[in-house]
Amino acid sequence: MTADTTTATGAGAGASAWTERPTTPEGWLERARQVATTLAADAVERDRALAVPTAEVALLKDSGLVTLLGPTEFGGGGQDWTTALRVIRAVSAGDGSIGQLIGYHYLWFWAVRLVGTPEQIAAVEQQATQESWFFGGAVNPRDADLAITIEQGHEDGELVYRGEKSFSTGGRISDVTVLEGVIEGTEKHVFAIVPTDQPAIQFKGDWDALGQRLTESGGVVIDGVRVPWAAAAGYVETEQGWEFLPRVYNTLNVPLIQLIFANIYLGIAEGALATAGAYTRERTRPWPYTPDLKESATQEFHILETYGELRSKLWAAEALTERAATLIEAINAHADSVTEAERGEAEVVIAAAKQVAIDTGLEIGTRVYDVTGARATASSVGLDIFWRNIRTHSLHDPIAHKRAEVGRYALLGELPEPTWYT
Repeated sequence: MTADTTTATGAGAGASAWTERPTTPEGWLERARQVATTLAADAVERDRALAVPTAEVALLKDSGLVTLLGPTEFGGGGQDWTTALRVIRAVSAGDGSIGQLIGYHYLWFWAVRLVGTPEQIAAVEQQATQESWFFGGAVNPRDADLAITIEQGHEDGELVYRGEKSFSTGGRISDVTVLEGVIEGTEKHVFAIVPTDQPAIQFKGDWDALGQRLTESGGVVIDGVRVPWAAAAGYVETEQGWEFLPRVYNTLNVPLIQLIFANIYLGIAEGALATAGAYTRERTRPWPYTPDLKESATQEFHILETYGELRSKLWAAEALTERAATLIEAINAHADSVTEAERGEAEVVIAAAKQVAIDTGLEIGTRVYDVTGARATASSVGLDIFWRNIRTHSLHDPIAHKRAEVGRYALLGELPEPTWYT
């Protein structure tokens, strides 16, 4: 699934701040919290500066988080999606942009398992783990597909990608980029992993959104990226030529990324509650114009009630996303025999988790001001970053369609058909 990936820039340089890698899910989650603490210290300043997150990705590599899903025999963490999703949530609490980056990285790292051949899976996971590749992706379905032409001159010919995408998360700070296109004159879609640093990939550097400002999600021009047939994900050579081997498991990319989204939002909401809580304890003043005077804001009944309500809603939303993760794990346990019903039922629960995560996250991002006070609106406090981040990314695809998917299941027993967004 790679095209000369030995030229990709992979592992970060310099001595690691962590001398040992965790060996348990709890250890990896603690590592993610440590990374989040580091990120949170200057998240607002970095957001305001709209800087390229080079140092942040170096931190993810240095901590070992980029190889969390990699095989242990090659130095990876060997963890499952339950742990990966919790890590995404933890990192997002420190910086939503970097939580998105690591979440998308995990999706594209895993994509070879979904669509690749056994040989491709083994080769990609070994090299990606050993060299600590950081993955980006230029796969925006709302844009026209990249056009793929087949050019002769090599033994089997080469696939040549050309086109443009308005979004490409990971962009300039990735080592490899996942491309998807359609062979001209056919309906054959082809995924491939290619080195990011090559003249045929030109990033526009035009990402300047309301939130998630450090995700390197700007546009990209693809002009002549060459991929051998052997690197076309999931394609095998037959007597009729190169053919794709479809499986229901191939369609899990979208439910997985939608579940990643839910965990990003919940992590950001967690960060909002933590930041607001610290402000309330340290700086919010009690209201003096009431018969029920309090010595501190932390004794105010309406403040305690609000924090209790928001915390309860966040715990409930987290529980739903955890339930969705168990369905993904069940599918991964028998990837070669997963049924359409299993896939559809997982997608419905993920759709429910996503809508609840958005509703809860946006409510928390707004109501934290009710429990911190007018002075908390100062730009230096930075409480705005949490609402902006969730509001921006939650528009990825209309949440109304997720509600309708769950509604059709609840009312009619209908399971959603796989699409680029379901």
